Amino acid sequence: MSLQLHYDPGTAAMIPHIVLEELGVPYERVLVDRSQNRHKEPDFLRLNPNGLLPVLTDGELVLYETAAIVLHLCDTHPQARLAPELGTAARAHFYKWLMWCTNTLQATLLIYFYPQRWVQESDAGAASQVQQKAQEKIAGMLDQLDALLASHGGPWILGGDYGALDAYVFTLCRWTRNFKGPKARDLPHLGPYLQRMAQRPAVQRVFAAEQLSAPLF
Repeated sequence: MSLQLHYDPGTAAMIPHIVLEELGVPYERVLVDRSQNRHKEPDFLRLNPNGLLPVLTDGELVLYETAAIVLHLCDTHPQARLAPELGTAARAHFYKWLMWCTNTLQATLLIYFYPQRWVQESDAGAASQVQQKAQEKIAGMLDQLDALLASHGGPWILGGDYGALDAYVFTLCRWTRNFKGPKARDLPHLGPYLQRMAQRPAVQRVFAAEQLSAPLF
C-alpha cells in the first residue's frame, strides 16, 4: 500500500482523510499523537521538519502542506472528478478558494486557537485581545462562504459538483463548533451545507475512524 496519511484526529489532516475516503483507494492511516508530542519526534520531523500535520507519503514521495496534498490527490485520481478540468474558469475558482481556505481562513483560525504565539510570553490580556480580533475576522470569512453558497444555490461550495474543496471548507467550519460567538452552523446557508456534508458516507467513515464526538460541526 503506497499511500499513507499521517494524522491526528480533528486536525487539518481530516481534509485529505475525507478526500481519500471519497476516492475509495487503498491507504493506511498512521496516527501521530500530538498529545504525546509524537509530531516533534525525530522520525516524524524527517517527514516534515515543521512538525505539523498532515503528511502524505505516496511511495517515495513525501508531501506536507494540506493544500498541496489535496491537489496531488486530485491530480493523481482525475477519474474521481474532485476538481474541475484543468484550464477552465471553474478550475481557476477552485484554486482561488483552496488558497483562500489555507492562507486566509485557516491561518486566522490558527491565530484564534493559539493567540499566545503572537504576544509576549504570559501576557494573557494581550492574547485575549488577539483571539477576539481573530474571531471577528473569522465571522466575516464565514459570511463570505455563506454568501458564496447563496450566490449559486447549489448544494456544494462551488455549485452543483461535489469536490475536494468541500472537504476543506467542512473541516475548517467544524473548527468553529465550540465558539462562544457565531459558529458556521448558525449561518442560513452554511448550516444546511454542513449537514449535507456530515451525511456523506465518506465523512461518516472519517468521523468513525477518528473517533470524533459531538458536536461534530
